[in-house]
Amino acid sequence: MKHILDGAQREVLDQLSWSNVLLGFDFDGTLAPIVDDPARAQMKLSTRRLLGQLAQLYPCVVISGRSVRDVESRLEGIALRSVIGNHGLEPWRSSVSLRRQVALWRRRLAPLLAELAGVELEDKTYSLAIHYRRSRAKKAALASISAALAGIGDVRRIAGKQVVNVLPLGAPHKGMALERERDRLRCDTAFFIGDDETDEDVFGLGRPGRLLTVRVGRSRATQASYCLGKQSEIDALLQRLIELRRDAAAGQRRRAR
Repeated sequence: MKHILDGAQREVLDQLSWSNVLLGFDFDGTLAPIVDDPARAQMKLSTRRLLGQLAQLYPCVVISGRSVRDVESRLEGIALRSVIGNHGLEPWRSSVSLRRQVALWRRRLAPLLAELAGVELEDKTYSLAIHYRRSRAKKAALASISAALAGIGDVRRIAGKQVVNVLPLGAPHKGMALERERDRLRCDTAFFIGDDETDEDVFGLGRPGRLLTVRVGRSRATQASYCLGKQSEIDALLQRLIELRRDAAAGQRRRAR
């Protein structure tokens, strides 16, 4: 995969900075490092500062697997155009009936998962996440999770980094959410960066010339066009986008004189 910060890719980001572009970001594993306890995830202070500056220069959105309330609390004070949760579903298609459906899944799954050491069931109101990062027998835990899910009917399962996400079939996904926000904000192009399988719904959209996609971490299986080597490089990418946008604005002012 091509590393987006390599010198050879400078023109790609340069062209992006001149365009009417929407910037979209995943949260966990992208803006914030992955941690053993999801409740403790947070951006580094440097990332928060840079994201705040970036949101003053470009329209920016965050599309996360977390609930909207959860991820908003971790982004407080940053002038984002929108925060979208539950993998693109919330708030667009959140409803009382869906909340009841997810509550039913939780009641059925809880006793089946309770005896699995290191496995945690997270209720995100409109979807569920089953974490097995703390399990010492991850293959066995994943097999038990799959067996438990087989008993709750038709659902969409999205594997993440040592987590299984459980969503309604046909629910809006991150790709649909990004496209919806691009249309709503009347942007011509979009940029999105994420780190795992839940972000492939964006990476797989195609849209040559209209969508630039970056995956955190190299992967032969990804549909993303570019990559960062690791999450800790996010600050360098944000800084590059800030500098290029400021340079573009300065160039426009010079030509206007």
